[in-house]
Amino acid sequence: MVALESGMACRITELVIDCVDPQRLADFWCEVLGYVELRWDGDDLEIGPPEGGGASPILVFNRSTAPRRGKLPIHFDVNPTDTDQDAELERLLAAGARRADVGQTGDEPWHVLADPEGNEFCLLRRRVQPLSG
Repeated sequence: MVALESGMACRITELVIDCVDPQRLADFWCEVLGYVELRWDGDDLEIGPPEGGGASPILVFNRSTAPRRGKLPIHFDVNPTDTDQDAELERLLAAGARRADVGQTGDEPWHVLADPEGNEFCLLRRRVQPLSG
């Protein structure tokens, strides 16, 4: 392992998600995360926390017609900030999420969901503090 002389070398600033309909996914994830639309850059739509949001990454939805091949090797985990897990689950389902089966037993303390284009994410139980601007 290489030791870093100056502490942290990098941080994640953007996560890029290939998708068919950037506006649809941006609208969904803005609702889920409390993000706002930042800008279009060609076929890419960027969303992020209002007023900068500190160290939270920007999500970039990149229009792509390439077929998706199987399950993504990465997924988001989200936690409720101002309500309990059950109420947050209902809010996410109303926003367009749907339940997903990835082989869970049903005894897990999280819910596996999918966004409008089928990208899986998990709603965890622990409540966390909202980001401050």
